Amino acid sequence: MTFNTLYEIVKHSVEKFSSRIAFSMIGGEDVSYKEVGERIDTVQEMLLGAGINAGDKVAILSSSMPNWGVSYFAVTTAGMVAVPILPDFTGTELDLIIEHSEAKAILVSDKLYTKLSKETVEKMNIVIRTKGLNIISQKVKERGTSHIPQPDDLAAIIYTSGTTSKPKGVMLTHYNIAAQTTIIPPLFDYNEEDVLLSILPLSHTYECTLGMIYPFSRGAHIHYLDRPPTASALMPALLQVRPTVIASVPLIMEKVYRGKVRPTFEKNKLLSKLYGYDWSRKLLHKVAGKQLKKLFGGRMRLFAIGGAKLDAETERFLYEAGFPYGIGYGLTETAPLVAGAVGKMVRIGSTGPALPAVQIRLDNVNPETKQGEIVVNTPCCMKGYYKNEAATKGVFTEDGWFRTGDLGAMDENGWIYIKGRLKNMIVGPSGENIYPEDIEEVLNSNKLVAESVVTEEDGKLIALVHFDTTALEEAYDEFKHKVAVSAEQMSLKMEEVKRDLMEYVNSKVNRFSKISKVVDNEGEFEKTPTKKIRRFIYNRAGKEANNEAGKEASNEAGNAQPTEDKR
Repeated sequence: MTFNTLYEIVKHSVEKFSSRIAFSMIGGEDVSYKEVGERIDTVQEMLLGAGINAGDKVAILSSSMPNWGVSYFAVTTAGMVAVPILPDFTGTELDLIIEHSEAKAILVSDKLYTKLSKETVEKMNIVIRTKGLNIISQKVKERGTSHIPQPDDLAAIIYTSGTTSKPKGVMLTHYNIAAQTTIIPPLFDYNEEDVLLSILPLSHTYECTLGMIYPFSRGAHIHYLDRPPTASALMPALLQVRPTVIASVPLIMEKVYRGKVRPTFEKNKLLSKLYGYDWSRKLLHKVAGKQLKKLFGGRMRLFAIGGAKLDAETERFLYEAGFPYGIGYGLTETAPLVAGAVGKMVRIGSTGPALPAVQIRLDNVNPETKQGEIVVNTPCCMKGYYKNEAATKGVFTEDGWFRTGDLGAMDENGWIYIKGRLKNMIVGPSGENIYPEDIEEVLNSNKLVAESVVTEEDGKLIALVHFDTTALEEAYDEFKHKVAVSAEQMSLKMEEVKRDLMEYVNSKVNRFSKISKVVDNEGEFEKTPTKKIRRFIYNRAGKEANNEAGKEASNEAGNAQPTEDKR
């Protein structure tokens, strides 16, 4: 069935699947499709009773729960504009976003309410608690108006992570979002028997579209966690829900592989040796894959991965293990999916081909590398950035295609291979294009590395590394058993670890991608609300690199200069 608006999706599903469960809270309530419809009416009455009109902006700042979807559908199906806000924004960022969006009302969960300033709350016509759908405060009491939205009406404004002093809101129409339910099914379709476990923030377009709107249009059942998806929370949930579908970012599966799967083979001498041969590695991966399927509840048919590039070694494991994963590529600006691969379509390292009704090409292609900027033409592309015509103009080509800012290559069959972000590319001393993401992938494949950032200083490549403390402790313990260790010896051991890591990386990358120094970055890197490293903080132009690099970087971020593209 083809949908043109969110109103059509909600009307269809509430009527067709009325007796089925739509949303569940693990350990909490079940909400049927019929009840979703009833709660939508309740929220709309509250908003209309506070003078909110069609076209007005309504912020949603809430942890994932059944009433998040209720709130989103209530706002958008009344012709109002939803402003979903990622929960990890700081209080200052929240104030900036809400003010920029011109929201007149907010639906908020209990913990996140405390992050709002008193000034922001006082500006709202009404503040509604998402958990119980009751009114926290109401300043205006007059009747607003609603209308049935049309395809070209604005449905949502999504503020991208990385927002600082100048919020940038992506404007998506009803058709932009609803069209995803038409272009995705040829790749993968949901049905009434599907059970989803939602582990990403619903304010993230990826989870909102693929994890809520699309399955809701198909009558699927979605479960929510009341806490972050740590191993201690996720494992029991998987066994209880036994999901058929999960939408995830690469980080979760990379942690499973690096923290559980690979160590199992490396700690045993025989298995470690066998792991070095292709035929035996594949066999070991198949055995591990069967265990992983059981761990995920035993009936998984799609573990969708998107939001960032998946580590090649982790993907090789999933592929050889026969785990039912899929790769998707898209952006907030494209609502989000534009390309993907599942099942037999999967090719290691590729995001797959363009989805039906989507066109993808490469612009400004380097004749030597055959790589260029990925630009797309899709019915799901945003109207533009809210109140920012200059930024909007800058991301569209003369013929109206959207510039993704991603560098990639495309094979003869249309399969896309992402190299990295255009703005992250480093130009080498002889004009070579260096992609830090490629080097970081090699760094992160080392068992002692948790995460890394490659940056440039004085024409040389520096690797900022957050080491895996557990792996380091094991390495140190072995060292301690052999010799009485002083602080000086421990320091020397750490320098040895860094040298070994540098040799490891430089043996696996091309000559102009070799790193000249490894710097120990104490603590995890600062991340955006969508768990991507805030690279601009670490891409500094300072000359000194030491163990305080991560701390100093935040003070130098304003001095970082964009790399010149000399292709």
